[in-house]
Amino acid sequence: MQINKKKKLVAELSILSNIFLTVLKIIVGVISGSISIISEAIHSMSDLFASVITFFSVVKSAEPADKDHPYGHGKYEDMSGFIEGLLIIGAAIFIVYESSKKIIFNTSMEPNNNLGIAVMCIAVVMNIFVSSIIFKTAKESNSISLYADAQHLRTDVYCSAGVFIGLILIKITGYSILDSIIAILVAMVIYSAGYKICKQSLMNLLDHSLPTEDLEKIKQIIENCSNVIVLKKDGIKARQVGPTKDIDIVLQFPQNTSICSCHKICDEIEKKIQSVYLNSSISIHSEPICYNADCEKSCNNEYCKNNV
Repeated sequence: MQINKKKKLVAELSILSNIFLTVLKIIVGVISGSISIISEAIHSMSDLFASVITFFSVVKSAEPADKDHPYGHGKYEDMSGFIEGLLIIGAAIFIVYESSKKIIFNTSMEPNNNLGIAVMCIAVVMNIFVSSIIFKTAKESNSISLYADAQHLRTDVYCSAGVFIGLILIKITGYSILDSIIAILVAMVIYSAGYKICKQSLMNLLDHSLPTEDLEKIKQIIENCSNVIVLKKDGIKARQVGPTKDIDIVLQFPQNTSICSCHKICDEIEKKIQSVYLNSSISIHSEPICYNADCEKSCNNEYCKNNV
């Protein structure tokens, strides 16, 4: 419950910081006439929309399972991440379009650099501070939507720093076309971030398996728990659903293992996996180990007859 409150608080912080920076960049961009600052304002506006979506998804995903959503609401976060990625990509395309027009039709004008340099410096400092807080919370809660939001702000740091350097170069050289060129470079960074977020979110929405290293880690935990059990071939299935890892395991036990012993071993495995993957939902299915010779001699179980 505490982590959900923290997620909500950092989502609210993201909204407030993005409102401030969006308004500031729009005002300064219009006053200075800098296309790179206006492109940054558009980027911050997409950040603002993304922050609002993140806030909604964080609140919704924290709701417990209900009749209509028996597996919980975790995929709201994955959907949020995908929408945020699309917003980032859309903002990048718009910036390239506007900047290209200025280069082709030679409509670039020398911006008011002093004002632009000051606002970009403010943007860099603010976004480093806010994105660091959100990244930390995203890691603690394993939240894809908070990660996407933090990534949004982190690309804004790089872009604002790029515009900051570019405005200084324009001030030194007097080449105003650099303003549009910098804006296109900013857009390329933005597009790359959007693509990565969309890809990860879509993989989660389509129930893509967890990375091989995670599956191997789970397998190692199981094998270290007991020498009685056998992990069935392809007996681990795992996926990411919002902030939660869903893990399904099939274990095989000797036929003389008591239900109590079986349950105790399964509980031990579940606790050890959850100590590594804090926010995980684990389901373990138990089956008998069947050897042909043993079953032919002593086992009348229908399962064994059908699987020897």
